[in-house]
Amino acid sequence: MDKIKVCSVFGTRPEAIKMAPVVLELQRRTQEFEHVLVVTGQHRTMLDQMLTLFELKPDHDLDIMQARQTLTHVTTNTLIRIEDVYKHEKPDIVLVHGDTSTSFVSGLAAYYQQIPVAHVEAGLRTGDKYNPFPEEMNRKLIDGLADLLFAPTRAAADSLIAENADANAIYITGNTVIDALLAVAGRPEPPDLLPDLPPDARIILVEAHRRENLGQPMEQICHALLDLAQRPDVHIVFPVHLNPAVRDTVMPMLQGHERISLLEPCDYLPFVFLMKKATLILTDSGGIQEEGPSLKSPVLVLRKATERPEAIEARTALLVGPDRHAIVSNATRLLDDPSAYAEMTGAMNPYGDGRAAMRIADALLHFFGRQASRPVDYSPGS
Repeated sequence: MDKIKVCSVFGTRPEAIKMAPVVLELQRRTQEFEHVLVVTGQHRTMLDQMLTLFELKPDHDLDIMQARQTLTHVTTNTLIRIEDVYKHEKPDIVLVHGDTSTSFVSGLAAYYQQIPVAHVEAGLRTGDKYNPFPEEMNRKLIDGLADLLFAPTRAAADSLIAENADANAIYITGNTVIDALLAVAGRPEPPDLLPDLPPDARIILVEAHRRENLGQPMEQICHALLDLAQRPDVHIVFPVHLNPAVRDTVMPMLQGHERISLLEPCDYLPFVFLMKKATLILTDSGGIQEEGPSLKSPVLVLRKATERPEAIEARTALLVGPDRHAIVSNATRLLDDPSAYAEMTGAMNPYGDGRAAMRIADALLHFFGRQASRPVDYSPGS
């Protein structure tokens, strides 16, 4: 029997982290799958860091990144360049992840050639097409054209069903980011992680880069960090995204403060250990809302809406938005109230058990009729 030829496509650091476990699982199952890895290079430097960390070698690199690229550049360059890859490789199915423009366009290009599409991390919704932008609509559009929907949670699956998706096409897998996180967290801690930090400092780790937070919202976040940095027991660690629109705000406002360390973007390995060390995490990232709870680090979400309501409902994360007062007041409460802090760190992470990639591979076998039994859906605590 012929192997199932799977083409995985991604282009950013978050996609690489979350797709690495899937790629490695498919590559491991050599008797069942032939795997082709395509990267677009939407985030060049940060993507390459992840490829090195997980020892992934692309079969095709579209290398689309341009200085100060727009969404139009990402969309058109990917659409044009990936067409020839699909025609050459002739995959049985294309795997895309999450909500990036790389994922949407790669799925659209596959649809144009009538190649089935599988969407890893399907069904996440905020209900606001501009928050996050353009990710909310990217994800909905991918789900609309996908043949297989790998929902990380029951809530994500319910969102798909509410939009009239075929229930038979939905598999609840858990989130692959937990697979990646657990694998990396088990490695030795990198040396000289924060060599100049006072040993008793309470670390507030910050990660902020979303398009909807550029400009005035990022200024509000920075003002909140300056307020928090007045506390002598706190040290803020902020790996600053390479996007010039982020750096043009963050660097002038925060550079030079004795209790704020502005770092270049970290490789994933040191960032995982920063999360482990953090007393508190402030982020507008999606993945960190899932990772932080696994490492018992409370998360304040610097967004107006989140497509990951499970963390909010489980009280492992709080939605505070890019609002100076809300950030400072909630961070202060967690720093000063041990019972509030214990409530967040003691809650169960709803996002995964480290076996999502295995479930995805089994679901692909089931979809192509190579496995009779449908994989059992992931459920927290099961």
